[in-house]
Parts: sequence; C-alpha cells; structure tokens
Amino acid sequence: MKRFNITKPDDAIREEIVCKINNLTKPKGALGRLEDIALQVAMIQQTTSPALKNPQHIVFAADHGIADEGVSLSPKEVTWQQTLHFLKGGGGVNFLCKQHGFALKVVDAGVDYDFPADSGVIDRKVRKGTANFLHGPAMTKTEMEQCLEHGAAIVRDSFNEGCNIVSFGEMGIGNTSPSSVWMSSFTGIPLEHCVGAGSGLDSEGVRRKYAILKKAMENYPGNNTPPDLISRFGGFEMVMAIGGMLQAAEQKMIILVDGFIMTNCILAASKLYPQVQDYAIFAHQGDETGHKRLLEHMKAEPLLNLGLRLGEGTGALCAYPIVDSAVRMINEMDSFQETRVTKYF
Repeated sequence: MKRFNITKPDDAIREEIVCKINNLTKPKGALGRLEDIALQVAMIQQTTSPALKNPQHIVFAADHGIADEGVSLSPKEVTWQQTLHFLKGGGGVNFLCKQHGFALKVVDAGVDYDFPADSGVIDRKVRKGTANFLHGPAMTKTEMEQCLEHGAAIVRDSFNEGCNIVSFGEMGIGNTSPSSVWMSSFTGIPLEHCVGAGSGLDSEGVRRKYAILKKAMENYPGNNTPPDLISRFGGFEMVMAIGGMLQAAEQKMIILVDGFIMTNCILAASKLYPQVQDYAIFAHQGDETGHKRLLEHMKAEPLLNLGLRLGEGTGALCAYPIVDSAVRMINEMDSFQETRVTKYF
C-alpha cells in the first residue's frame, strides 16, 4: 500500500503554548473550547503564533453499486446532477465556501456520468461507480490504491498552493451505506445502531436498508484487516477522502472533519495511521443515526450540532469561524504582562 509519513506533533512546545493561553487577559479556561482548539492548532503548527492560510474545501464525488438495492431514497442520477450544480455555484457548499473564504475543488472520483471537458470538475475517475458490495468487493485493491494516491495528490496540490487547513465533503447517492458498514466493522458497534435514514428513508426503508447491509456483511469472506474492509465496502470518493486526510496529516495541515460519512473516513484512516486524528478537528455532529455514537467511540467532541444531514462538507465549513476565533484569541488578545490588568486567577 501507499505509505504516508505521519508523526504526532512534538510535545516539547506544549507547555509554552499552554502558558501563553493561560496568561491572556481572562480567567484561566474562561474561553473554553476556543482554548482547546488554539492549543491543538498551535501544536499542529509547532508555534505559539499559529495562522490559518488559504483554506480549501475538497468535494469528492462518486456513485455506488449498493444503491441498486434501493438503500437510498434519492435516485442515483442525483450524484452527477448535484456535482454539476456545485460547479455552477448554487449548492449549499457554495455559499458556505464563499462566506468563509474557502477555495472549492470538486473531484470526479467515480461518477456514472461523462462530465463536459469545460465543466470545471477535476477528473480523477477510477470507474463509473463501485460494484455492488452485496455480492462482492466494491473495488479492487488496485482501485483502492489509485483512490488513496489521487486523494493524496489533490491535497499535495492544495498544500503547494499555500493551504494549511482543509475540509472534505462528498457527493454520492448511497454512501451512508458503506459508512454504516465501516462504522460497525471498525468499532464493533452493532450494525443496527449504525444504519439511519440517509437522505430521508422512512422507518420501513431503514429496516430494509439494514437487512441488505446485514446480508452484505454476512457475505463478506475477508480477513477484516482495514485495507480489506476499505476496499470491500468503500466508495471511490470515500477512499480518496482517506488519502486526502492522510496526506494532510503528513503535511501537518489542519483537517476539519464533517458529518457521518467523513467521520467514518477519518475512522478508517486512523485504522491505517492512528496519528491522523491528532490533526483532526471534529466540526459537526450530524443528524444521521449512529453519528453521535461514533463520535463518542472516537472520543471526539464536535464543535457544532446543527441537525445538518446535507453532506457536502457543510458542517465542516460552518465550524470554520470557531477555529478562526480560537486562532485570533491566541494571537490578538493581550497578556497580563502587556497590560495593567491585575492577573485575576
């Protein structure tokens, strides 16, 4: 498999960062989560004066063979339709990128559609959708490798463009299904607690979805290693996101993690390289069944809980101003030494 060089942030600077935060003109701990985020960002960047530069948002899009089983309320053609919509600028992800100053990249990881050459999509199509994992592997090991490399290459480009904070989104009808299977497989949480409504299934639809995914897991003859589970059940867009996350951690970039699907992607990434989670800020607890339980399993405390279930990375983008506020706090507040304010703790 492709190798990544991911190391934990050096702990030697921690005391200096904590001292700076504690001596800002406020009671110790009074800015709560902002102090935690400032510490994490400063540790990632190994400085007491961190900075957020050229934020980028990367949306990977692909289709899923499992969608043929009716596991999603939305028809498969919505994948390519919405992908084109993002490129025209009218999607949910677009106004949030514009609001928060993110450059948007839209990547065709494996959409069952031929995009026009002038559409603006970044073409990294592996194949026109994964195979149906009810009956066999969603992708080959070679295709998984391609996805990891493509995702990593997109993030390397972002890094070379001066980006040091990146968020990821996805577009792929049916992708809550592989996410649910990954969640159960990687955590041991029973599948019934991992399967939700996706884009809007009713209770009967959720029960049918669960039965199909349960059968798919029963049909799996593999060895339960992370690479095997990733290729057996994953989506092309999801594995590219894993490659992107691992590359971002190698480049010591900040990773804003979105909702249920992207949380499962960083879960899978952490099974390959546990250190990746040190670079992750969990942005949002989505409305999908299982997401809260998954975050608790990962000991991750999300910044927001807005009831979002759109995907696209919208929750990560909504959380960016909080991260920005944390960085402004550590850089722009005075210290007690710099003012005539008596230290009051």
